[in-house]
Amino acid sequence: MTTIARATDTLTRDALTVLQPGFVGTSAPDWLLRRIGEGLHSVGLFGRNIASPEQLAALTAQLRAERDDVLVAIDEEGGDVTRLEVRSGSSFPGNHALGAVDDPELTRAVAAELARRLAACGVNLNWAPSADVNSNPDNPVIGVRSFGADPALVSRHTAAYVEGLQSAGVAACTKHFPGHGDTAVDSHHAVPRIDAPLDVLRERELTPFRAAIAAGTRAVMSAHILLPALDPDRPATLSRRILTGLLREELNFDGLIVTDGMEMRAISGTYGIERGSVLAVAAGADAICVGGGLADEDTVLRLRDALVAAVRTGELPEERLADAAARVRALGRWSASAVRVESGTGHDIGTTAARRALRITVNGEHPHLSSPPYVAALTPMANIAVGDETPWGVAAELVRLLPGTETGSYTADSDPADILAAAGDRRIVTVVRDAHRHAWMSGALDVLLAARPDTVVVEMGVPQAPPRGSVHIATHGAARVCAVAAAEALLGP
Repeated sequence: MTTIARATDTLTRDALTVLQPGFVGTSAPDWLLRRIGEGLHSVGLFGRNIASPEQLAALTAQLRAERDDVLVAIDEEGGDVTRLEVRSGSSFPGNHALGAVDDPELTRAVAAELARRLAACGVNLNWAPSADVNSNPDNPVIGVRSFGADPALVSRHTAAYVEGLQSAGVAACTKHFPGHGDTAVDSHHAVPRIDAPLDVLRERELTPFRAAIAAGTRAVMSAHILLPALDPDRPATLSRRILTGLLREELNFDGLIVTDGMEMRAISGTYGIERGSVLAVAAGADAICVGGGLADEDTVLRLRDALVAAVRTGELPEERLADAAARVRALGRWSASAVRVESGTGHDIGTTAARRALRITVNGEHPHLSSPPYVAALTPMANIAVGDETPWGVAAELVRLLPGTETGSYTADSDPADILAAAGDRRIVTVVRDAHRHAWMSGALDVLLAARPDTVVVEMGVPQAPPRGSVHIATHGAARVCAVAAAEALLGP
């Protein structure tokens, strides 16, 4: 092999190595296995790839038959964002519930148990935890995915979560750097902008990431957000000032920098995924996450070729691409040799945590249900990170625990009078999600509470508004275990 051919082969392999693509199906397609053999070092899994723990373990074994140190990544935050239990709802409460309890040891234990389940299925990189400080209560994409609005609280639980995940040999990928909590736009749809001054960003957004780095997080995920105080021209994922100057040089992070999904409109709609991927690696990113929407071989080849072409034209330094690929391989080696704590907690820690997270306010004379109710779920449009296929609400649990319970789902187009008519004489349990962000939801509650003061309100989002209803239960998330805890509370002793 000539020197030129050898160099081309190395360059192509490095370009494949930095990609972190997804695919369609519950077994690995031939093209994916072939590309792993050629140098692809990471794969991203989504809900569409998972049918059962046994199937997932077989899938990851397929991948490891091609490369034993392959990084198998997943977006498993627990709570509202679950891929392991996408069709049933999570067995673990999410960040906001853990922040409401504010017991870092509990957070560490929940993360460790979640990681044990991931590791048992062959997953070794988790795109979690979210270290975003949810300082904007109208945030459409973070909300209950955050531990809370206080930087100190978010910091101690971010650190605990990182330690818990990595104790079981699953690399944490703390996100969304440098902080997505003060946004009013979902980066799946457009480029969010945070106009906070630099001193605020340092004290608020960056504090949890400092804690995560101190706790040893193996990876950090960038956000597709524009922060003019840090870089007025480019979103964080494409900003050398932010990824290299701030994260690498100022915060001294030496692990893997992963981009958020490059097919998100904040990047694909402004730069395109090929151009965006080149700019991201040049800025300091090491792994290009793509595959939530684009999940085919053609996408992988287009991105590989774009990176190779950028090196050849001098736009992307070859040393930068080689460094990025080396960091991906280093994390693969860490994961393959990581010491795992195998013993579990010995009890259902997810349900325990969900019960502890409940905040119950009783304003009426009848705090518990004495007969089967009518459960009305006021259902907002799900954000893309959560997805619309994961069930939520307390209806299924109340039907199970209190046979005869009737249910209905209502949207912004529904008339509250229809709820009253459907309920008849039954007591109404109204389930909401971020009622403070949806005027139609608050308006429906006004009508229901005026007509039926004994109405129960279960808030499964961020409980921003004052408690309303004869009984108000804040679950701090919509995981299945949060619904279990709320249903138990409604039934009483």
